[in-house]
Amino acid sequence: MKFFQSIKSYLTSIPLLMLVIACSDLEPDIAETSKIELIQSSARWYSRDQVAQGRLVFAANCAICHGSNAEGIAEDWKQRLDDGSFPPPPLNGSAHAWHHPNSMLIQVIDNGGAAFGGKMPAFKDVLEEAEKLAAIAYFQNYWTDEIYGQWEQMGGTN
Repeated sequence: MKFFQSIKSYLTSIPLLMLVIACSDLEPDIAETSKIELIQSSARWYSRDQVAQGRLVFAANCAICHGSNAEGIAEDWKQRLDDGSFPPPPLNGSAHAWHHPNSMLIQVIDNGGAAFGGKMPAFKDVLEEAEKLAAIAYFQNYWTDEIYGQWEQMGGTN
C-alpha cells in the first residue's frame, strides 16, 4: 500500500514540477543576460522592469523597422531611399540616436520621423508615456557605457 501511495504522490507532483520548469528561465538567453549586466555595470536612468516592458513595446511597435535588437534593417541608414526619405536608423548606439536627449526621442516617437526626412509614423495616440520611455530604455540598454556616458554629457536625460 505504501508503494502505491509513493507512486501516486510522485505522479501528482510531476505536473507541478513541469510547470515550474516551464515558467522558469533555467537557460537565460546570452544577449538578454548581457543587457541585464549592462544595466548593473553603470548607473542608468531606467530600471530592469522598464527594459523588460520596453522589449515588448519595441517588439510590437518598432522592431519591424528598427530591427528586433534595435540594430536597424537597412544596409546603410544614411543613404536616402528611392523616394528621397531616409531608412529607419539603428537605435542600438551605432547610429545617431545617442546624440538626442530623451525629450527629443519622445518628440520623434510622438510626431513621427517626417521632420527628419524619414517615414516613421506618429505614436502619440498609440503609446502611453510609460511605454515610450520603456521603448527608449530597451534600445538604450544596447548602448555601451561609453556611448551612454557621451549621451549623458550631451544632456541626454533632459
